Formats: sequence, structure tokens, C-alpha cells
Amino acid sequence: MSKLPATLRLDRLLANLGYGSRKQVKEMARAGWITLDGEEVRDTDQHVKIAPDLSERLKVEGKPLDPPPGMALMMHKPLGVTCSHKDAGALVYDLLPLRWRRREPPLSTIGRLDKETSGLLLFTDDGDLLHRVISPRSHVAKRYLATLDRPLDGTETAAFASGALMLDGEDKPLLPADLEVLSPTTALVTVSEGRYHQVRRMFAAVGNHVTALHRDRIGGLALPEDLEPGAYRLLGATDIAAIFPDQP
Repeated sequence: MSKLPATLRLDRLLANLGYGSRKQVKEMARAGWITLDGEEVRDTDQHVKIAPDLSERLKVEGKPLDPPPGMALMMHKPLGVTCSHKDAGALVYDLLPLRWRRREPPLSTIGRLDKETSGLLLFTDDGDLLHRVISPRSHVAKRYLATLDRPLDGTETAAFASGALMLDGEDKPLLPADLEVLSPTTALVTVSEGRYHQVRRMFAAVGNHVTALHRDRIGGLALPEDLEPGAYRLLGATDIAAIFPDQP
């Protein structure tokens, strides 16, 4: 995780977590909305210790404090939303609580899914974690369920696993990828790279077209079946470790 100071001023902490400006935090305290260890907080200039139990000890309007910096979450990204802060139309960040969109440091997606791809999407404000997941040296595998326009012809598994498959417009072959055929027109594809529209372009390279694409796994972390499209869930240390199943 990114390093945090041992303590932070309460007003700065809550402002950084998106609860409002420092002035608004002071007003919240005067209204009795902030409690620490069950006691109302009046002095927002005081420093609080950044510790794992802070979310339980410090409450705002009776609710546990949001996680401090180092936060990570998963979302079941629905179709039709874009992984961007600025593009026109529906954005994945719009699906998060407003104060999470005002956090400092900000939440960012770990990699992207295109507008017409659904499934497991990770967010964090921890730059170290973000770069560890997306770094080519980490070889974090990602699994996709692909629905195809035409039936598979039986040559695709060997082509994907060969380490020689070339994408249109590129001069470097892909690393070997795993293909598990589920039906004539559906397959699970596991890749360890993150090239632009990679899975769609892989099938295009073998003469097929992806009509639907859904990511269900990153490393050893699977998208829960009960997490509905557009819903999200905070990640704990066990979840984060699951992303890197082959690493100590």
C-alpha cells in the first residue's frame, strides 16, 4: 500500500475522503455528526491516528468512516459505460458514491474495459497496487467469456497457445493464451497481456468476430455471481492477495 502519515488532522482527513471541504467538516462537527470512540467531536483540528480500526472508531452521521487511502474495490461493470473521467456519456465513476469521486488521492480504474465489455473492473487510490497489477512483469492473468459470431473451427486453441499469433497492425507476436471452448460459439480466453482490444483482435486474427465480451476473473480474484451489474464491493487484504496467486 502507499505510505500514509501516522496521523492526520481530522478536518483534512475527512476532506480528503470526500466528505466535504474543511469548512464543511467543521460545520458537521458542530452539528454533532462526527463521533470518535462514541464521543462527539468538536475539535476538527485534532490529529487522529491512521490505523486499521479507524473506520470503526470514527463515524460520520452514525456510519463507519470510509477506508483511508489504500482503498480498493471491485465493480461489475455494466455494458454501455466508459472507463474514463472525461468522455461524453455514462462513466463508470458515475456509479460510485459522490464523495468517493471527490477523494484525494483520487480513485482510478486498474486497467480498462471498453464500453461494450462487461465484467470485473478494479479501482484503487493506491498507485503501487495499480502498477503492480498492470505491470507486464506481474503477468496477472485475465479471463474473458467471449461470444462469437461464427462457430469455432477447432484451430483456435493451438493458434492462441502458440505464442506466434500476430494482431493486425502490430509486429510483435502475442504471448501464449489459453482457450477453453464451451460451445461452438462461446469460449473462455485467458490472457496475460493487456493490449488494446486484445481478445476481440485475437478472434479477428483467426477469422471470427466477438459479439459479446465479459471479464470474470483477474488473477485469482473472481467476479462474485451475486454482484449485479453496476454494483461494487470493497476489497480486503485477502481479496488483493488473490489477484496475485503465484506471488509471495
